[in-house]
Amino acid sequence: MPEIETDEIILKGIGASPGICIGKAYLVGQEGVNVIKRYPIAAADLADEVQRFKSAVQKSKQELREITANSPEDIRSHLNIFESHELLLKDKMLYGRTIETIERDKVNAEWALRKVVSRLRRMFKSMANNYLKDRASDIVQVSDRIMRNLVGKESVNIAEIDKRVILVAHDLSPAETSQIQLERIKGFVTDRGGRTSHTSIIARTLQIPATLGLVNATGIIQNDDILIVDGATGAVIVHPEDHTIIQYEERRARFERYRADITRKSHVAARTTDGVNLNVMGNIELPEEVVAVRDHGGDGIGLFRTEFQYMGRSGFPTETQLFDKYRDVVEVIAPKPVTIRTLDINGDKPTAQTADCIEANPALGLRAIRYCLRNTDMFHTQLRAILRASAYGPVRLIFPMISGISELRAANKALTRARQSLDQDGLAYDADLKVGIMIEVPSAGIMAAQLAADVDFFSIGTNDLIQYTLAIDRGNRQVADLYQPLHPAILRLIKQVIDAGNANGIPTYMCGEMAADPIHIPVLLALGITELSMNPMSIPVIKDTIRRLDREAAHGLIDEIFKLDTAEQIEALIHRRYCDMLPKDAMCELN
Repeated sequence: MPEIETDEIILKGIGASPGICIGKAYLVGQEGVNVIKRYPIAAADLADEVQRFKSAVQKSKQELREITANSPEDIRSHLNIFESHELLLKDKMLYGRTIETIERDKVNAEWALRKVVSRLRRMFKSMANNYLKDRASDIVQVSDRIMRNLVGKESVNIAEIDKRVILVAHDLSPAETSQIQLERIKGFVTDRGGRTSHTSIIARTLQIPATLGLVNATGIIQNDDILIVDGATGAVIVHPEDHTIIQYEERRARFERYRADITRKSHVAARTTDGVNLNVMGNIELPEEVVAVRDHGGDGIGLFRTEFQYMGRSGFPTETQLFDKYRDVVEVIAPKPVTIRTLDINGDKPTAQTADCIEANPALGLRAIRYCLRNTDMFHTQLRAILRASAYGPVRLIFPMISGISELRAANKALTRARQSLDQDGLAYDADLKVGIMIEVPSAGIMAAQLAADVDFFSIGTNDLIQYTLAIDRGNRQVADLYQPLHPAILRLIKQVIDAGNANGIPTYMCGEMAADPIHIPVLLALGITELSMNPMSIPVIKDTIRRLDREAAHGLIDEIFKLDTAEQIEALIHRRYCDMLPKDAMCELN
């Protein structure tokens, strides 16, 4: 039979916020100001040029404050995102260096700003930490706002869109996303962005389907094109055929029914059919996300990434500034526990002290615990703040990127010094605070039996553990398909860690994205994981999955798995064994 011609185009991006929407495209002209010309500024006019830049920054700041004041109630808990953009407006790396460039190079403000931002963007993109990589979008969004004010270009007011559409844009800033009216905007797609961007976080808070990082969606999609957006898989279908629309309408309806059902049950304990309880916790980057963990039935915070408090500053935050944020999270989620990870950043972190330090391979460089042990004053300040927060509710402290005994003992010595300094100052903290380490470096997995003697728990960070073990950069589209959580080597390494923990009487948790996929849950149950932590939106579906399974029956799965040679074989086995117990289409939508 001859092939049937079709106009249907399938684009693949990053699933940023789960759900399916179908509707007409509405292109938002947020491509920024692309044509920037350089022209010289006479020495006598430099002061005026600097003032023109300062005025544009001041206007940008006022715009952000107005947007914040008019933000819908749904995203009130994320106002700190806009505050971070305000901080960037006056950050030394952006604000100060632009002024320096104007004065040094005697050039116009637009050119100076573009030059500084280009360098900062490269610096952020070179970072190993995916969360920090996505902060490059914050720099670009803030600079775009300043640039528009410099050249007098008006930005689009999304709140004024008066029809039911799917937004298509080169990028959407958190401030712009916050203007979305849920009764009018069905979803959105962008060329830029990633899953951990602030825009993505707001989309998930609003529960609006979003696919980001499509690279050239704005060059392919036209106004009023019919689109299907699958915010779970990252697929965007342009000009869908009738049968495709019918298929996705059915999936959307199933997903909405399923999400409503599991959300109603999200506060029910995750207890297996044979009566075994598992804690299902939430991962957060921003203190405000603790509300989402609580609302989705989380049993606590399994991973509080603390990097955000160090962003957009000319220096390190003070102990009081850190303590206030940590205490807020602890008090909101109490009496449930909060696991606070110490700083996991690279040597090229975005502060004035280290802005010139760019590593050729930051993933294997001066990051996380290595960086903290080199910057003892900064580390001491954070440890004191975490300890002080433990006086307000149950806190667990976790060290990232531990690769061996020497690093762990050095970190524990630093913690002891922080305890002693608080004792001297008469400040309260939990003397029984539990201390653990992230197992995310293969050497830590191999040395787990020895490391267990010096910690109270392990937490497996599968995102990095898989990348380092398999030598796969999951952000690289050329090899992303080789990123396999069910790879036999990964499962054997996880089992080795759990066995070492059991032999030493300490529990093993998991806080990587592997924990958020229902197909992995039977294996993790069988291996003996006692606590899972994930993005808040995934908590209801994982709790629902656990309630469908029998842990005792799952134990026999391990022997079968370890007879298999590939991830594909293991996945096929799980599908055969658990096809009637795992949620189907709806399951996929939530991941």
